[in-house]
Amino acid sequence: MKVMTLNCGSSSVKYALFDMPDRIKFCHGIVDRVTVGGSFIEHFKLDNEKYIHYDECPNHDTAIRLIIDFLADMERGVIKDLSEIRAVGHRVVHGGEKFTKPVTIDDEVIKKIEECSVLAPLHNPANLAGIRAVMRLMPNITQAAIFDTAFFTTMPPHVFIYGLPYEWYEKYQIRKYGFHGTSHRYVSRRATVLLGKKPHEVNLITLHIGNGVSITAVKGGVAYDHSMGFTPLEGAVMGTRCGDIDPGIPLYVMGKERLGCQEMEDILNRKSGLLGISGKYIDRREILQAMKAGDERAKLSFEVECYRIRKYIGAYIAGMGGVDAIVFTGGVGENSALHRLKVCDCLEFLGIKLDHKKNKQAVGGQSEMEISSPLSPVKVFVIPTDEELVIAEDTFALL
Repeated sequence: MKVMTLNCGSSSVKYALFDMPDRIKFCHGIVDRVTVGGSFIEHFKLDNEKYIHYDECPNHDTAIRLIIDFLADMERGVIKDLSEIRAVGHRVVHGGEKFTKPVTIDDEVIKKIEECSVLAPLHNPANLAGIRAVMRLMPNITQAAIFDTAFFTTMPPHVFIYGLPYEWYEKYQIRKYGFHGTSHRYVSRRATVLLGKKPHEVNLITLHIGNGVSITAVKGGVAYDHSMGFTPLEGAVMGTRCGDIDPGIPLYVMGKERLGCQEMEDILNRKSGLLGISGKYIDRREILQAMKAGDERAKLSFEVECYRIRKYIGAYIAGMGGVDAIVFTGGVGENSALHRLKVCDCLEFLGIKLDHKKNKQAVGGQSEMEISSPLSPVKVFVIPTDEELVIAEDTFALL
């Protein structure tokens, strides 16, 4: 059975096509720069044959139409007819307390996802755009929603409740939720296998470091704590998001600058983080290059990011009472040896010791690799994430 997965961002659409239940990935790719101009598709077939094609995609409909055309193309495609695809699984970032497991999409589900959009304004609207595009382009196909937040339903109340009036939780469901759930779920499963233990025997800290950054404490095989919170704005410093700050700061600046709520929300989500500190950079590769050229603010943004992640590691080890392994994943976690080195700096007293040669070798995101020293009581892994496989498995299970 062929299952297609879609991960729609505001300016990109990631996709893959699987044969289930054999978990064979026929192809995968991304349509980038959707809605912003200069759009192109990168398409990879099973044999890693790569195609790049430039085609303007002013909206998600045209991006998904481009993906469909590639899937069924005689030369570049992997299917003869669109009817071979039985279902489409979508990553949806925020399900609130409404969704604790994957669901088949219908009008009621769409309405509830819309209600959660205020909690993830950078993500849920784009996820919905992909769902609606498939409805128009493939009207008879089954669609499933796989929620990032669902992985974190195992967090106990003393972890997810904030120090705020409790009636806010009762009335508005204000609590910690958690994000990047498909990624954390996948790499925690793989780390458990690499450790040769059963899930309930394992404590892990999984670090998803990309444009968005999130850290999860996995205790006894299930999510126990997570750096992001009510929205994906809490936690570590990210590409454009501020992460943890004194909540009095926005109130103070709103008064000084006479800013409205929407203006401040835009600053905290889109103009802060590494971009805010460096003044010009989001991409970590550009930050590292600028550091080499002597850019002090680029260096500062790098040091702030790594220090904040390192603090979370220490806090989660204390919270769980110990850890068996640290896992790096995500675009930066999988590819930047310097970030991994800086994050693990000064953690030897906690039993975390890197093998520097292995750390340098672990680039490219192609394979799982242990990068800790043989003398390290705590293992350190680089595990390329496979969110698409998790989405495909959950979609197949629903069918």
